Amino acid sequence: MAWQVAHGLAGAGDEVHVVARKASASEAVQLHLVRVASTWQPWRVLAFSNGAARAAPRGAFDVVHSFSRTRHQDLFRAGGGSHADSMERHYGGPAGRGFGLAWRRWSPRHRVLLAIERQVFADASQLIQCNSRMVQRELMRRYAIPDERFVLLYNGVDLERFHPSRRATEGALLRTELGAGNAPVWLFVGSGFRRKGLDTALRAFAAARGDAALWVAGGDDTNDWRSAARALGVAARVRWLGTRRDVAALCAAADALILPTRYDAFANVCLEAAAAGIPVVTSASNGAAEILTDGGIVVRNAEDDAGFARALERLADPAERGARGIAARSVAEQYGWPQHINALRALYARIARR
Repeated sequence: MAWQVAHGLAGAGDEVHVVARKASASEAVQLHLVRVASTWQPWRVLAFSNGAARAAPRGAFDVVHSFSRTRHQDLFRAGGGSHADSMERHYGGPAGRGFGLAWRRWSPRHRVLLAIERQVFADASQLIQCNSRMVQRELMRRYAIPDERFVLLYNGVDLERFHPSRRATEGALLRTELGAGNAPVWLFVGSGFRRKGLDTALRAFAAARGDAALWVAGGDDTNDWRSAARALGVAARVRWLGTRRDVAALCAAADALILPTRYDAFANVCLEAAAAGIPVVTSASNGAAEILTDGGIVVRNAEDDAGFARALERLADPAERGARGIAARSVAEQYGWPQHINALRALYARIARR
């Protein structure tokens, strides 16, 4: 996302410097590479934070905007939300409960990430960009950050790459290639299958009436998940696609996206699916759910198998799917990249005046 933002800003006429560990050369932006060891993530994260501060010190530029876990900037994008909240939802309930959560709090990786998070949020001179109100509420509650430090800016989407017109071309070809037939296809996309709620998706898929297929795309090991699908009696209707680079084609081929995520600050694939004109079924633990109420179905609890099953049964009706798909596209059109870049440039001007 940072690379796309940088080129959008450059295309609007701004001088843009990108600080990164690695990136392809580009005539549009000035690249500053920070050399850090690629091994042991805690050291890598700290070393990059220090190197970025040297390469782009505050005051040397009109605005220093961080898309990574670094400690020194004017504007920090909390794109992954609160790491502390993510850990609690993923590893075991409220703070202090559960061996899994307590054990992970002591791991060097999580200790470094939590320490950087605390330092950034304690620095009153930094503004915090959130991509959902859910994240803003969490940070305010956990770190007692005043409202005036927050900026809400939902993620952007490529409205041409993800477009309903592609359903008749790329979508139809991919359905033929994967043997989809005429039955509805539900799509699940995301690595980190447990956090993304694949177990809930499989149980809901098994409970829902009908002959739909479920496509699962993501880089996780699938052995245990295939066993789960067999135990649920749906193995023959689940297609395991592995890592895919053609998410736009997957959205064009599918009839709806299902993502019962346990924690996502803002799952980009939901906005991409909406732009492609298909409805989205997701949990309220996904910041993207805030903008998709008209273009999908939001199930409050990510563990609610029955709620997700009912949503899939509703979308088995072509008329229901069609109406929600049109509404989803209408929502997505408010969040194209040009709108996102314009909002960022206005924010930068405000920061520069400070």
